[in-house]
Amino acid sequence: MIGTPLHGVIAYPVTPFHDPAAPLAGAPDLPTLRRLIDDLVDSGAQAVAPLGSTGEAAYLTDAEWDSVCETALDAVGGRVPTLVGVGHVSTSETARRARVAARHGATTVMVLPAAYWRLTRQETERHFASVADAAGVPVMLYNNPATSGTDLTPAEIVSLGARIENLTMVKESSGHVERFREILDRSDGTLTVYNGSNPIALEALRAGAAGWCTAAPGLVPGGPRTLYEAHTAGDIGRADAVLAELLPLLRFIVDRGLPRAVKNGLELLGRPAGAPRPPLAPLTGDDTELLASLLKDLAPYT
Repeated sequence: MIGTPLHGVIAYPVTPFHDPAAPLAGAPDLPTLRRLIDDLVDSGAQAVAPLGSTGEAAYLTDAEWDSVCETALDAVGGRVPTLVGVGHVSTSETARRARVAARHGATTVMVLPAAYWRLTRQETERHFASVADAAGVPVMLYNNPATSGTDLTPAEIVSLGARIENLTMVKESSGHVERFREILDRSDGTLTVYNGSNPIALEALRAGAAGWCTAAPGLVPGGPRTLYEAHTAGDIGRADAVLAELLPLLRFIVDRGLPRAVKNGLELLGRPAGAPRPPLAPLTGDDTELLASLLKDLAPYT
């Protein structure tokens, strides 16, 4: 069994882009990516996860994906573990990305069920097994029905984990808290489970999640860290109070879309990372005003 080296707050950076009118015309802004990752590590993130949904990986060309992956992992420089999202609609490209991530030092890779056509059970297993074999590092299965269109049940997830040696982790983003305990129980603890649904962060940790995968540290790094520390210290009242403070922002960034909301927030905080890439568009004026108010309320955590 290959280990499960992640715990705590796993921070998801956006992928910054140059201004479309600038000389590099909307290409990934790699120097700014380095700065954002330094900020996440320096502020106490316990792992960094580039190229997830927050990182707009679905909108990158293969060459752009490779450059962002290499830059992000080099920027982390082994200071904390890394989790690289390698999802793609084809198994061959997902496997290629897994090899690239592993070659550049990724601690682990995260894999969605291939989107577009809904896969059969056999196709799903073959997809994960092929990517896991190509990666050669621990693999996190990412169950996110909202983006993949597929909702894997705890029974299906545990079955995949039993058959694929280095599939040792699950990021559960369905929002169903009861699934954390069910996956742990069904797998006899051989699978480690992580939460990917911001609003249920504390419930998930209390149900056995080993960590919280979140884009929130990009805007309020002290919030998720403080919540996790209060939880691990057994300070129930403090953890509940921090979550109550964070919830309006956590709900906002999920409802408005993570790349849009986080990039808008970074602009408000004086740390611009460019606009989201089309078809995504920046937030409207009303949403910007609301986000500014939420960030002002959470200033002690920024």
